[in-house]
Amino acid sequence: MKLVTCGLPYANGKAHIGHLRTYIPADVYVKYLRMLGEKVIFICGSDCHGTPIVVNAEKEGVTPQELVNKYHEHFIKIFKALEIEFDFFGRTDAEYNHKRTQEIVKKLIDNGYVYAKEIELSYCPKCQRFLPDRYVEGICPYCGSPARGDECDQGCGRHLEPGEILDPKCKICGTKAILKKQKHYFFKLSAFKDFLMDFLNNLNGTENAINYAKEWVKKELKDWCITRNLEWGVKFPGEENLVVYVWVDAPIGYISFTEEASKKLGFDWKEIWLKEGDITHFIGLDIVYHHCIFWPALLKAAGYKLPKNIVASGMVKVEGKTFSKSRGYVVWVDEDYLLQGLNPDYLRFYIVNYTSHQKDLNFSWKEFRDKVNNELVANLGNFIYRVLHFAWKNFGEIEIDSVDNEILNKIQETKNAIINALKVWEFKALSDAFMSLAVFGNNYFQSKEPWNLIKKDKNECKKVISSCLQLIKAIVIFSYPVLPKTMKKLSKIFEIDVKNAKIDDALKITRKLRIDKPEIPFEKIDDEKIKKLESILINRIKKRSREETSEIEKELVTIDDFKKLKIKIGKILEAERIKGSKKLIKLIVDIGGETRQIVAGIAEQYSPEDLVNKLVPILVNIKPATIMGVESQGMLLAINDNNKPVLLLPEKDVKPGSEII
Repeated sequence: MKLVTCGLPYANGKAHIGHLRTYIPADVYVKYLRMLGEKVIFICGSDCHGTPIVVNAEKEGVTPQELVNKYHEHFIKIFKALEIEFDFFGRTDAEYNHKRTQEIVKKLIDNGYVYAKEIELSYCPKCQRFLPDRYVEGICPYCGSPARGDECDQGCGRHLEPGEILDPKCKICGTKAILKKQKHYFFKLSAFKDFLMDFLNNLNGTENAINYAKEWVKKELKDWCITRNLEWGVKFPGEENLVVYVWVDAPIGYISFTEEASKKLGFDWKEIWLKEGDITHFIGLDIVYHHCIFWPALLKAAGYKLPKNIVASGMVKVEGKTFSKSRGYVVWVDEDYLLQGLNPDYLRFYIVNYTSHQKDLNFSWKEFRDKVNNELVANLGNFIYRVLHFAWKNFGEIEIDSVDNEILNKIQETKNAIINALKVWEFKALSDAFMSLAVFGNNYFQSKEPWNLIKKDKNECKKVISSCLQLIKAIVIFSYPVLPKTMKKLSKIFEIDVKNAKIDDALKITRKLRIDKPEIPFEKIDDEKIKKLESILINRIKKRSREETSEIEKELVTIDDFKKLKIKIGKILEAERIKGSKKLIKLIVDIGGETRQIVAGIAEQYSPEDLVNKLVPILVNIKPATIMGVESQGMLLAINDNNKPVLLLPEKDVKPGSEII
């Protein structure tokens, strides 16, 4: 038995086009596996915990439970409309997931992989609470970019542990945070470095996931803080004031959802998670770190089976721009697509067939129109309709005595291409295969000229139409996983239950068919419809731009504000790498009459010996900060060039201490 999972949608907002990059290909994969006779369990569920949900609930004036309930039901509705069919869709706030999470955490503790440690955390004196994850904003200690509490989301992308962020501020009230000590619990991730490299070397899946994870494992692995200061979440065993970090209880949902599904479907969940372990995770590229590093280490430590395949999709762009809800570059599945009356199969086809699964997908309304009109309508739909219309008009009922061997060979060839593409998760290639079969069918139909042949030899014409009908049957079966709504309708002609059909049924000849007056399988999308859909997106982008401009204007500084910054030219006297860090260098800098010790995240671009005697601009009146145990008494200014620092250098020699005005 195989288990296929999807990364859990976060119950904190509506479904958008980015979500579908994972869920549609996974659903297609499962439908094909079943067509090949595999027994598959397909599960997913709502990710219901974590700081962002608590923050958003506070903004909306509702409880976290109310917020989660709202979006849990929303995703169920969206998946049903798109015919994404999970065997079980759970939720991580359910009692069964709390129970399974606590059982696994206790096992980690018993096995010696969890320990308590007192750490300094950001605390808001105004709100009078510790600030976990998204409640705190500050500066990344590794690259110096603005960051949120758990991740450097605007810079190097590195996961941040509690207490690591510099210059912390409360996101809710804006108050500068202070540091307070508190006991938290850590998972010994650092003990799994060799195991993880071996796991990744043997893992099947997409190269983007495996290679990305290997790069992280090669770096320093730090132990992972698995507790948070929240009331909403799974209680950490023995600690009433702490909950388990969301990235512990969310993936454990894969296990608890399987357990719940087993009660309904009648199988033993332990066969999957404790014995067989034929597990495939479909995820987005942004959560590779969690699924390829945290999750397998946790499973290993708790004695569970490891995933066999991890399949990561490329990222999503909208109209060629980086996907961004805050900037308006987003397409909402309900209001922008389903409520506009568009066929769900069109979107499924676009997601699957636009590009390779590992590459970035660009969603453009014009490209969407062209793909539907030029491929689904003009090729696939045209072949199906013209054959069915001809058969209805000239035969009505047709006895099929034989099918051209050329046709059967082409169907077999297409079947093989689909199976081979499925093995390497190339969904574009497999959908191209059945689309090519339609091209072949159109050419075959055209070359045989049945409209002329029927006037000369009706029996010979019947043979041609019989062969074309066999092609349509094969296309219906082959394309059902991608185009389920349309193909379920067409399958009635052949009196087959396409949902439960096997791939070899495409080669079986239906001996007698009754052809009724056919409907056009795919309706063309006109330009007016596209203009309307584009205007919705453009207006959203403009609105966000106006709001952003307003925010920027609020943040504009005066010349008096700028004069508060004291920037001097410093001469680097000494430079050495900081032990344990690949990015940080300790500098001793002469700023005119005094020397300062400064920590800078430039070690990957500059060697210490190349830095000595360089003249660089230094912000000297910034509050000192301790980075990896080393005090920094100023800030070196540099250009951010694709997240890589480039030093600013004066065009001629000047005295150390010269002020920048």
